[in-house]
Amino acid sequence: MTHFKPFIQQLIELRNTLFRSAISFIVIFICLSFYANDIYSFFSAPLIAKLTDGNKFVSTALTSTFLVPIKITAFISFLLSLPFIFYQFWRFISPGLYKKEKKLILLSFVSGFILFFVGMAFAYYLIFPIVFNFFILMTPSNVSLMIDISNYLDLILSLLISFGLAFEVPVIILILVTLGWVKVKTLEEARPYMVVIAFVIGAILTPPDVISQFCLAIPLWFLYELGLFVSKGINLKA
Repeated sequence: MTHFKPFIQQLIELRNTLFRSAISFIVIFICLSFYANDIYSFFSAPLIAKLTDGNKFVSTALTSTFLVPIKITAFISFLLSLPFIFYQFWRFISPGLYKKEKKLILLSFVSGFILFFVGMAFAYYLIFPIVFNFFILMTPSNVSLMIDISNYLDLILSLLISFGLAFEVPVIILILVTLGWVKVKTLEEARPYMVVIAFVIGAILTPPDVISQFCLAIPLWFLYELGLFVSKGINLKA
């Protein structure tokens, strides 16, 4: 920046930034709350499609039927408010950034935001059916499966967030290479270790079954390779 604003003025701007960010989330949440049950129905559809007669959702707490749809709605509201929140913080910090830094941050946010939603869509349309079908098939024939909606919410949120974060790998690699913190050659040499790390991450972030672990580890490894490929291309152009 060509001049420094008084410290108090910067604090006021930061407060206003946080306030506008919070308002954006609240407004989106209020609008979506009218469709909370529809949103929950959308996210429960992959499992409902796999349930057979006698298997159903249950609520073991009186408040769950209200809180579960609200929680998933709050999660979606936060994601949808991220572009506006980013814009508010961008207005606050951009005057102090160089042109190269601005370009890197903008590219990282836009690509990261898109990839996070791609990761969630991948989980919803491809992984959910596989995982749910596996669990249902493993249920003994003399057992009626009654799924608590709170436990189901925890499961789908963990999978959605895990796959969303996994799809950020190319962006992370691109940032590290662009900033010069790591070389592409070093990342290429780390391939064998990355395979092991991918399966460890898959075991930590997914439910305790081999199917879920593989479903996250394999895309994670592929995204690592994609990040290397993109970083190579940028290095060649530089």
